[in-house]
Amino acid sequence: LALHALTVAFWQHPELAALRERGRSLRGQLRALEAEESDLEKRFYLGALQLPNRTHPAVPVGDQSQARLLEVVGEKPVFDFKPKGHLELGEGLDIIRQRRLSHVSGHRSYYLCGAGALLQHALVTFTLQKLLSKGFLPMTVPDLLRGAVFEGCGVQPSATPSQVYTIDPARFEDLCLAGTSEVGIAGYFMDHAVQLQDLPVRVVCSSTCYRTETDTGREPWGLYRVHQFTKVEMFGVTAAERGTESEELLDEFLGLQKEIFSELGLHYR
Repeated sequence: LALHALTVAFWQHPELAALRERGRSLRGQLRALEAEESDLEKRFYLGALQLPNRTHPAVPVGDQSQARLLEVVGEKPVFDFKPKGHLELGEGLDIIRQRRLSHVSGHRSYYLCGAGALLQHALVTFTLQKLLSKGFLPMTVPDLLRGAVFEGCGVQPSATPSQVYTIDPARFEDLCLAGTSEVGIAGYFMDHAVQLQDLPVRVVCSSTCYRTETDTGREPWGLYRVHQFTKVEMFGVTAAERGTESEELLDEFLGLQKEIFSELGLHYR
């Protein structure tokens, strides 16, 4: 009985009642502030998405007609006959199939068979070994990523039309298929601190890339602008202490690309 009376006295104490009332008031203020914060965050985030990335100062302004040829490596082969395109050659050798697939996977898809499949694996392995020997960190990444990761890479999954495949939101909320492993690697470093002494970080990733492109059969045939392909990506994270680190790593990556093409015996510009 004494304990019951003490409990009642405790809950009826004027100071406790005042504190509980203040707690209810603070909760109400917090709900209002949280709603205001959400609104402000949405407005500023949408505004920030409209800010473009800075381009390299050497990039010409305008369309493709303003592009400048910087370098040509190797000799372009000259034939005394009309050369066949890669699709015609591949179909003749039965290593590429792109026709008669509308009932299987629609337009802009393809099969690689026999030597065609082996050639793709060989190119991926060759490139990975080359970059691993240069100290790159190998990585595999998720194919499905949230919209915020795409937006952080300058891609708008909700754009119309969009090059990004969006998974059925009724089943999987806010998930899209990556069109490049760059998005997955960027997601790995998203909200992630890297020690200054560990920079630059060089990452290499081989992944399947998914892009909507144009889903018709009117475009030229061939393994261009297809819905799915395999790509080896070089990705770098640099410091910004001197302001030149990013450009220096870009030049390094460009040199590696040239090295890869030259070792394959290809003419390129």
